[in-house]
Amino acid sequence: MTPSASLTIFSPAFAQGQPIPQQYTCQGKDISPPLTWSQIPDGSQSLALIMDDPDAPVGTWVHWVLYNLPPTLNGLP
Repeated sequence: MTPSASLTIFSPAFAQGQPIPQQYTCQGKDISPPLTWSQIPDGSQSLALIMDDPDAPVGTWVHWVLYNLPPTLNGLP
């Protein structure tokens, strides 16, 4: 099956390519930024989201993994 659209994901808390604001880091409140996504491919049965940091001093660091999210969900606060 060929996807009908490309998944788009962004955070309203910061612009693409910009640093994550301090409140969302371990130097701030250490909370996850809000995320929004759209254009979920037709036929998707669930979504998985991996937050990793390829620039971490120890190499790529996986902060968290979410899976089995319903495809009707369009973001996380």
